[in-house]
Amino acid sequence: MSREREDVVAASRGDDLLTLARLSVGREAVRGILDWLGRRTGGAALLVGADGKVLAEPAGRPGTGARMSRAVGAAVADLSRRGSGAAVVDTGGPTRVHLLRLGGADPDPSAASLVARAEEQVGYLVVVAAPDRQLGELLADAARTLSLCWRVEEADRARQRIVAADAHGREAVLHLLMVGDLPPARRIASALRPQLPDALRVCVIECVGRQRYEVAAEIDRSLAGRAWIVPCPVRSTHLIALVPAEPSSAAGAASASPGTDRRGADRADPADRLGRLIIARVRQCRVGMSEPVALPDTASGYEQAFHALAVARATTNGYARFDRQHDLVPLTGPDGYAWAQRLLRPCLGHTPARRADPGAAELLGTLSSWLAFDGAASRHLKIHRNTLTGRLRLLNALLGLDLLRVGDQSTAWLALRLRDAPRPDTPEAGTVLTATAAREVTLEHLLAAPAVTAWARARLRPLRQADRSTGLETVRAWLAADTNLSATSAVLGISVSATRKRLARSEQALGRSLLHAPDARHELWLALRAIELADDH
Repeated sequence: MSREREDVVAASRGDDLLTLARLSVGREAVRGILDWLGRRTGGAALLVGADGKVLAEPAGRPGTGARMSRAVGAAVADLSRRGSGAAVVDTGGPTRVHLLRLGGADPDPSAASLVARAEEQVGYLVVVAAPDRQLGELLADAARTLSLCWRVEEADRARQRIVAADAHGREAVLHLLMVGDLPPARRIASALRPQLPDALRVCVIECVGRQRYEVAAEIDRSLAGRAWIVPCPVRSTHLIALVPAEPSSAAGAASASPGTDRRGADRADPADRLGRLIIARVRQCRVGMSEPVALPDTASGYEQAFHALAVARATTNGYARFDRQHDLVPLTGPDGYAWAQRLLRPCLGHTPARRADPGAAELLGTLSSWLAFDGAASRHLKIHRNTLTGRLRLLNALLGLDLLRVGDQSTAWLALRLRDAPRPDTPEAGTVLTATAAREVTLEHLLAAPAVTAWARARLRPLRQADRSTGLETVRAWLAADTNLSATSAVLGISVSATRKRLARSEQALGRSLLHAPDARHELWLALRAIELADDH
C-alpha cells in the first residue's frame, strides 16, 4: 500500500473513531452506533445475545428478514458453542454476516446475577454487508466502543430495576402497616432498612411534579436515613413519610393538656422542625403531621396527617399538626367492643369457596381501604375495579349493609375502629349494659350514651359557632346526600362550586378533611346521629 493510501486510510479511521466517541456520549448510544454502523457499511447492524435474541437494533431501520435472522441465530449459536471471538459467515447470497463478540466479563452464575439478568451484558455485534466490504478494522473499533456503551446501559437498567424493586418493597411495607399486618411488614423492612420504629409520626406532604424527589431528599438528609419515605400509591401529588417519634416528643404530647400553650414544645419538637424545614426548603408544598402513634396504629396516623393536611392548605405557612379531640371509641364502653365483634363476625368467619377468592383478612383490608379511599381503593389495593366491586358486594351480603350509603359506611367504620382499638381493663364512661342486654345492643344504644352525646356536641361545636356558610346545615345536607356534591347543591339551592367552598370552610372550622378521602364523613355522621337520638329523648 502506498504512503498516500495509508494516509487516506488513517484519516478515514480517525474520522470513524471521532464519530464513535461522539455517539458514545449521546442518548441511546448503542442504537445510535448501530444506526451509524449500518449506514457506514451499507448494510444492517444488530446486537444479538448468545441465544440469538436481538438485544438492540437501530430505530426505524428495516430488519434482516426471517431467513437472514435464522442464519444470524445459527451463526451466533455456533460461535458461542466454539468459544470463538469473531467469524465471517457466507450466506450463499449477496451478503455476508460478520460477527464479533463484545468484550466483557463472563456471566456471573450467582442467584443475584441471574435475577438481575447480568448474562445479557455479553452480546455479539452482527453486521450484514456486501461480500466485497473489508470491515475488520472498523468492526473492531466499533465493538470496543459498543461494548462499553452496552455495559453502561445494562448497568443503568439494572439500577432502575433495583430502584423499582425497592420502591415496590417500601410500598408493600406501607400497605401491610395500613391493614395492621405487622410481622411481614417488619420482615420486609429489616431487609430494606431502616428498621421500623415502635412509635412514629406520619407525615403527608402535598407537592407537584418532581418536588416529591426534592422533599424525599430533604427528609432523608434531615433524619439521616431514619425515615420511611414512600410515594403515595393513591395520589400522585402526595408523599408519605413515617418519621420516628422522639421519646421527648411523645412524652410531651402525652403530658400536654388541651389548654396548654405548646409553643415552646413545638419549637423543641423534631417533627415540627422537620415539617417547617420542608416548607422552607421546597416552595408550594403543604405538610400535615400526625401525633405520635404506635406502629400498629399507622393507619390512624395516616388519617390524622391527612386531616392536618386539609388544615395546612389554608394556613399561611403551609404546615399543620393534627389536633386531637376526644376519641369516640372508648366512650362506647365495653359493649361497643362486643357490638363490633358481633357485626364483623360473618366477615371474620368467612371461608372462601375457592382458593383464589378473598378470605377474611383480605375482605377486612378491602373494607378498610374502601372506607378510607372510596373508588381509589382499587389503586391502593392494586386490584381491578371489577374485583373491588365484587368484594364490596360480598361484604354487603356478609354484613347486611349497603356500603355505598354513608350511614352504613359509618357503622362499618366504627366497628373496625373498635375491633382494632386496645380493650381497656376497666369500663370507660359510657354505656354499661348487663350481659343479657349486651346481646341486643345496637348502634343506637351506643350512640345514645350521655358521654357519646357530649362528645358529639363538642365535635360539632365549631360548625355551630361558624357562620351559616360553614355551619351545620351544609354538612348535614352533604351527609344526607351521601356526600354527592351535585345532590347537596340541589338541596341547598346553590351551585356545586359554592357547595365546595362551604365545605372547604367547614374543613378549616373542624380541622378535618371533607373534600378529599380519607375524610371525616363517618365521624360527623355518627355525631349527628348521636345528637338526633338525644334530641328525640
